[in-house]
Amino acid sequence: MKFWLYDILACPIDKHYPLKLYIFSYENSLDEFNLYIDIFKQRDISKITQENVIRIEKKEHDTLIKDDVIIEANKIENYLRLILKSIDEFDYIYDRSSNELSKDCMTMIQNEIKKAIQNFLNNLNPVQISEIIPELFFLNKIKVNIEIESGVLFCPKCKRWFPIIETIPQMLPDEFRKEEEELKFLKTIRNLLDEEFFKQDLKPYNL
Repeated sequence: MKFWLYDILACPIDKHYPLKLYIFSYENSLDEFNLYIDIFKQRDISKITQENVIRIEKKEHDTLIKDDVIIEANKIENYLRLILKSIDEFDYIYDRSSNELSKDCMTMIQNEIKKAIQNFLNNLNPVQISEIIPELFFLNKIKVNIEIESGVLFCPKCKRWFPIIETIPQMLPDEFRKEEEELKFLKTIRNLLDEEFFKQDLKPYNL
């Protein structure tokens, strides 16, 4: 499951949004995380623009921008507000994987990248948008290219949990879920979640 998909998922039972996301493993290699971190730190604008991830266009008197996360062109102010909203969704993500680089990436997004984008928005000057192109590029790469292999989506309202198995979120109604298989999944990831998680009235199954 990609992070961009998490951005739009709501509980299929009670429609609550956002869900909590617990990540146990990724499909991506450590080298890929390192690559995105290096590109961000190097801040080579010419190299980043060659990938055409952040697309800026002039339309009459407006400057419009879109990317692989915000796919419809918006005025820069609206676009940045949507980007910040997308960043805020990381507040509901808990990385329980053994991948320290992925945790570093999330910390970067929630702190220095968010701060840089917010500061640019507060002192908006569209002509200087290149100042935050590395931040926007990095966020796009994490949101669009990183694949969650295993995890759990959790609805804090109805207490239902939904496994992510081999990158696929299994968000079926209770009557179509298989108790034996799902209890087996819970047992395999028990050490990755706090005991407090299991003390809740989890639905449809709990250990």
